[in-house]
Amino acid sequence: MSKLIKKRLIIPVFAVLFLVVGTSFKSDFFEIAKQIEIFTTLFKELNMNYVDETNPAELMDSAIKNMLNELDPYTRFLNEQDVEEYKIKNTGEYSGIGALVRSYEDRLLIIEPYKDYPADKAGLKAGDEIIQIGDIKVSDFDDNASELLKGSNATSVAITFKRQGQTKTATIKREGVEVDAVPYYKMVGDKTGYIVLSRFNRKASSQTKAALVDLKGQGAERLILDLRGNPGGLLTEAINICNLFVPKGELIVTTKSKVKKFNQEYKTKNKPEDLEIPLVVLVNGNSASASEIVSGGLQDLDRAVVMGARSFGKGLVQRPLRLTYGTQLKVTISRYFTPSGRCIQSLDYWNRDEDGKAVRNTTFKTFKTKNGRTVEDGGGVMPDIEIASAKSNAITDALEQNNVIFDFATNFYYQNSFDSVDGFDFTDANYSNFKDFANKSDFSFKTETEKALENSINKEDTLLGEEVQNTYKDLLLAINRGKIKSLDTYKSEISKKLTDEIVKRYFYRDGLYDYNILHDDAILTAVELLKNQPKYRSILE
Repeated sequence: MSKLIKKRLIIPVFAVLFLVVGTSFKSDFFEIAKQIEIFTTLFKELNMNYVDETNPAELMDSAIKNMLNELDPYTRFLNEQDVEEYKIKNTGEYSGIGALVRSYEDRLLIIEPYKDYPADKAGLKAGDEIIQIGDIKVSDFDDNASELLKGSNATSVAITFKRQGQTKTATIKREGVEVDAVPYYKMVGDKTGYIVLSRFNRKASSQTKAALVDLKGQGAERLILDLRGNPGGLLTEAINICNLFVPKGELIVTTKSKVKKFNQEYKTKNKPEDLEIPLVVLVNGNSASASEIVSGGLQDLDRAVVMGARSFGKGLVQRPLRLTYGTQLKVTISRYFTPSGRCIQSLDYWNRDEDGKAVRNTTFKTFKTKNGRTVEDGGGVMPDIEIASAKSNAITDALEQNNVIFDFATNFYYQNSFDSVDGFDFTDANYSNFKDFANKSDFSFKTETEKALENSINKEDTLLGEEVQNTYKDLLLAINRGKIKSLDTYKSEISKKLTDEIVKRYFYRDGLYDYNILHDDAILTAVELLKNQPKYRSILE
C-alpha cells in the first residue's frame, strides 16, 4: 500500500470496521481502533464547534467516498438506493420507463430507449434531454435524478425535455422492465449460430443455454458467442456459461486474497451442453470482469478461439458486505486467476504515478494453455485473432467521452431517413460530414507526447529561451494537426462506432444486431474461420 493511501486512510476508518473483525486485520486492531477513536472525536467536535451550520450526513458521505477513492473504483459505499440498483443489475428486473439514461448536473440524457417499453411508447428518442420530472427541475435535484423516473407499475410520471432546440413534454406510464442477458440470437447462414450475451445477471447461463439449444435445433454446427461491450456481473454465472462447453469438475477461476476464506477454487458443477461444437468468442475493450473469466477460461482450456480486441482488464473480485441502516460496502476482496494461472488485471491501483493515477501494467508474464499455447497476463484477455475495427484508441475514446459520436448520430437521425436496415449505408460523404462536425466541436484530448512535452516544458520554463518556447509551440501545433489527420487514420474504427450508434436510432438494438451479422468485421471473420475447421483447430493446437 502506498504512502499516499496510508495517509488518506486516517479519515473515516470506522467504515471498514465491519470488514476487520475476525479477519487477518486482527494484528492491526489496536491501530484501527485508535484511528476510529480519533475520527469519531474529530467528527463530533467539528459538527459541534464549526462557525457555520454543518450537514453531518453530507460530511460523512464525502469523507467515506474520498477514503474509498484512494483504493480502487470498484470498492464503493452503497446507500439504500444504491443497494436497490445493485439488486436490479443482478436480477435484470425493475419498474421504470425502460431506457438507458445518463445523468448530468442539469439534465438527464436519453442514451437508448428500449423498444416497446414506456419511454419508447411515449415517443422519447436517444438524444432527448430531460430537464424536469414532475415539479422537480433536474438542475435543482442534488442526488441522481434518474431515480425519479423509477416507480411502481402503472404509475405515471410527467417530464419536460429538449429535442433539437425545442422544449417538449410527455407523460410516461411506468411498467416492469426485464433486462435480458441474451437480447439476441440467430443463425448466420445455415450452419453457424450467433449469440449475444450482454450481461451476467441471474438469467445469463439459463438464457445462453436456451439459445444454444434452439440454434442447434435450427441446424447450428458451430457457434459465435459475442461478449463485446459486456461489463460483467455475477461470477457464478460466468462459471455456468463456461460449463456449457467444458466438462464437470473443470477449474475455471481461482481467487486469491489476504483473507483466507476468500481464497477459493471455482470448478464447473454440471453436465455440459456441448463439448464438441466449434466456438469463437468475441471480445473488445469494453468486455470486462465476468466476460474476461469466460473468454480467458475458454482460451486457457483451448475450448474456443478468442477474436476481436484486447479486453478491459479487470481481474478484481468484489463482494457486498452489509452495514447498518440498509447500506452496504461493495469491497474488492480478491484477485481472480484463469485456469493457466494468469491475472488479467490491467491497472495497478496500489502503485500510482505522481498525479495519483493508477499505473498501467506494461510488462507481462507468459503462461501456457492446456495445449501448451502461450498466453499473457496483466492487460486483459488478448485475442487469438485481432480485428482492427474492434480496437480502441485515444481519439475514438475521446470522441465517445465527449459525446461527439453520439451528438452526430442524433443530428444524422433527424436529417436522414431509412425504411429498413438493409437499406442503411454510411457513406464516405457521411464520414466527411462527421469530420467537419468533429472539427467544429469542442472535444479535446491529450496524447502521451503532449503530456510529456507539457510536463518537461513546465519544469524547465525559466531556463529556456524564446526560441525554444516558439519551437515547442510549433511542435504542439504539429501534434494538433496530426490529431485531426487521425480522423482519417482511424476511419474504420470510428466508422464502426458511428454505424453502431446510428443504426440503433432507426431500428433499435435488434436492428443493429441484424445489420452486424451481415456487415460486422468480427462476425464475418468468425464465420469464415468456423467454416475452415483445419485452420480453426490449428489455432487451438
